[in-house]
Amino acid sequence: MAKAAVTIELSEAERRELESLARARKTGQAMARRARIVLAAAAGLENKEICVELGADANTVGKWRRRFAADRLDGLLDEPRPGTPRKIGDDQIADTIRMTLETTPPGATHWSLRSMAKAVGYAPSTIHRIWRAFGLQPHRTETFKLSNDPLFVEKVRDIVGLYLSPPDRALVLCVDEKSQIQALDRSQPLLPMRPGQVERRTHDYTRHGTTSLFAALDIASGAVIGRCYPKHRSSEFRKFLDQIEASVPGGLDVHLVMDNYATHKTKPIKDWLAKRPRWHVHFTPTGASWINQVERFFAMITDKQIRRGVHRSIQQLETDIRTFIEAHNADPKPFRWTKSADDILAAIQRFCTRTNVISKISESGH
Repeated sequence: MAKAAVTIELSEAERRELESLARARKTGQAMARRARIVLAAAAGLENKEICVELGADANTVGKWRRRFAADRLDGLLDEPRPGTPRKIGDDQIADTIRMTLETTPPGATHWSLRSMAKAVGYAPSTIHRIWRAFGLQPHRTETFKLSNDPLFVEKVRDIVGLYLSPPDRALVLCVDEKSQIQALDRSQPLLPMRPGQVERRTHDYTRHGTTSLFAALDIASGAVIGRCYPKHRSSEFRKFLDQIEASVPGGLDVHLVMDNYATHKTKPIKDWLAKRPRWHVHFTPTGASWINQVERFFAMITDKQIRRGVHRSIQQLETDIRTFIEAHNADPKPFRWTKSADDILAAIQRFCTRTNVISKISESGH
């Protein structure tokens, strides 16, 4: 005769915990099913009925019913799986991490898996698991630059204020130039993309001159006023300002966001602006080009047109740039600025504090 199933009786605390496990979104599916099996058993259902209701096999239902009866909630946890005991202790792992963070290999700037494995006597796969567990990537590096502008805070508040709350009856334009764009032609024809094969091109190229793109981004609409010039001097910038002036309706003020490049501060430019009282200039902090939204447009045109373009002349390059701007302006979309000035300044303060602490620790270590 079949052995009778174990009777399950729950306390109120156990029932609440099982119901929580059964319905919680973050509970693993395996644990949720075990909790449902026990709840069904506590409701008086036979194992066969539980199998039909939950779509589980008889062995699974019987196992978790018995495990709960013997060890209660702890019985639903997975048992430790057999395997080779860990050979590297916590102290050895800590030494490896410390070595990764505080030293460099002889004759190199950073550790690799093989060089670290050789130094500590472990397998490269072991080093990989340790580095992955602690988020260490010695092969990667990133750049940063902190502005030393004495008016950094004031300028950030001024420009971000324009982005988040632009003035009435005014146009806010982010202006800059992308200089020395090269017209490049590959030394051999491109091999186009095909199923199973990405586009291929030669690593070498032929130069056919350069051009400079002056652009003004309307932050409200996302539309761009752009023009290419052979050089990026003050005289070209003044011509570009004339183009903007002709494009902006007379009843609107113009708020110009631009960087501190010398071309933007020459006497002819200052005189030009002084004669036009509706124009208001907002200089970005030095070393903080990220706050000028037109840089985002430059990144977009570089990625979608310039970097992979093939241009056998400056004229062909400038034609493609104009075509890209026209297509962009046919359906413009503004870039959404989300960070307030307080958010930006707080983030920079945290970064500076963390950098200062790391510098002090590094100095004390030497």
